[in-house]
Amino acid sequence: MTQNSPPVSDAELAVLKVLWKSGPGTVREIDVELRKKRRRWAYNTVLTLLSRLREKGYVASEKQGVAHLFEATVTREELLKTRLSELADSVCDGTKSPLVHALVEGSRFSAKEIAELRQLLNKLEDKKKRK
Repeated sequence: MTQNSPPVSDAELAVLKVLWKSGPGTVREIDVELRKKRRRWAYNTVLTLLSRLREKGYVASEKQGVAHLFEATVTREELLKTRLSELADSVCDGTKSPLVHALVEGSRFSAKEIAELRQLLNKLEDKKKRK
């Protein structure tokens, strides 16, 4: 996945979230999971969304018997990194710090999350010192 990858619509994102949570599935299995989240789309709508995601490179499919098995080819983290970089480029002229400040300010983090953020910052500092 690269920057300037095709955008993902809200409906396509709902399908990707099912694949990330439940793993590979058929159209019918994905539809069942979407219905649990109160997304009541026709079978053909789910199939169309999966086909679009496949065309965009976010999903792969493999024929298994009479059905196709769909699997996400991008992780949530990869999509998030790409989209946040695109946002930083378009809104902040490529500077990432205003985006990080906006995400952190006013947010409530658990002690564990704060420790993880500190670890990440320490790794970044160590990496910068080595250069």
